[in-house]
Amino acid sequence: MKIVVLVKEVPDTYAERLLNLETGLADRDANDRVLDEIGERAVEVAVSYAESHPDTEVTVLTVGPQTVPATLRKALAMGATSGFHVLDDALLGADLMLTAEALATAAERIGFDLIIAGDVSTDGNAGVIPAMLAERLGIAHATSLNSLEISDTDIGGERETYGGTITLTAALPAIVSITERLPDARFPSFKGIMAAKKKSIVTVDLADLGIDADADVPRSIIIAVSAKPARSAGIKILDEGNAGQQLADYLVQNRLV
Repeated sequence: MKIVVLVKEVPDTYAERLLNLETGLADRDANDRVLDEIGERAVEVAVSYAESHPDTEVTVLTVGPQTVPATLRKALAMGATSGFHVLDDALLGADLMLTAEALATAAERIGFDLIIAGDVSTDGNAGVIPAMLAERLGIAHATSLNSLEISDTDIGGERETYGGTITLTAALPAIVSITERLPDARFPSFKGIMAAKKKSIVTVDLADLGIDADADVPRSIIIAVSAKPARSAGIKILDEGNAGQQLADYLVQNRLV
């Protein structure tokens, strides 16, 4: 079994995120950079499976800047076999189309039976990369799974909906995305940290993958960016015998009822 896990380096999730209003990009130098928590859970799923199936290879795949290898070492310390890093200045601020193209091409280069990703990154919040990879690779996808079972030939899991729970299955090769319902990632052991230093991380650029970032293909662009508005004070209702009426009027005026 060859499993590829999509991971991402993001600004520290416990710090305030800032936008560069000139470039429209997240200011990644304003906070520490960490492995996205949902990506860590995806690594945990893959490594847990590999522990009971010794012939399994787990490769962590990411697109990002030069700081990424240091972040990838955590996934390797958790038990992943190797890393694969797509590094190219043309990917700075890349849209979802170019990012998906790079990830899909890299996954094909690595070779896989199963791709595991988190459902939504904590910086982009798009949540569509797994489906876009499935389209490009021509494989089945099962997204936003609260549980995941892996066998030699297929995968299965449950997705929560507004009306209940859907049970999904798909034959391999396939791509899945998981939610925070999956187990927390383990803390790397000292032995794992030492072993991670000797594991390989392959670094390629877009030219190596045969991708032209400037190709005349559909791309999305940022047309405007603005800072998050300052929090304003809410409306305070004082009860002088008519608080109920004031509250009802407020709800009606704002079309909340």
